[in-house]
Amino acid sequence: MTTNSSRDATVNGKAVETAKALRNLYFTRAGFSILWVILVSVFAKASPSVAGILLIIYPAWDVVGTLLDIRANSGPISKTPQYVNLVISSLTTIAVGVALQRGVPETLIVFGVWAIGTGLIQLILGLRRRKSLGGQWPMIISGGQSMIGGTSFIILAHDPTKGITSLAGYAAFGAFYYLLTAFRLSKTVKGDTDVQ
Repeated sequence: MTTNSSRDATVNGKAVETAKALRNLYFTRAGFSILWVILVSVFAKASPSVAGILLIIYPAWDVVGTLLDIRANSGPISKTPQYVNLVISSLTTIAVGVALQRGVPETLIVFGVWAIGTGLIQLILGLRRRKSLGGQWPMIISGGQSMIGGTSFIILAHDPTKGITSLAGYAAFGAFYYLLTAFRLSKTVKGDTDVQ
């Protein structure tokens, strides 16, 4: 009995530790996304070169965020999805730089493919973390919405009314879901791991 109690306390302690780290990371990621949306809105038409740099920075930041996520994941959950996301976001950073040389439609297609892939990974991670950490429904919904958004970027890439600013809405929704999940993880940090 004592062994089981110790094991449960260790598991719960790791869940709280992971929840704290993820909560802080999600607040940071939300803040970055909000700042990125503002900068893209300001520079999309005024300075295409600055907007291009911002487009490269967005998936590069996801590489950094994924590395921090891997560090935060101290529990028994597999880190394979994060490593896959790390590779996808690294390749996307390079691909966006190449696509920008060709034009906005090609860049939107690259972002679309990336949004589908990372959305699927986010969905998988949310489902895996739901039981141990709780508060993952916003991440699960965000992953699904990212896949839908990515598909729409690909379909509408050559629509003349779509441009770089259409990515701002995608990033804004991401910020909203990160904030929502961060607040929901506060329940786990306080020891209420039954909330899912």
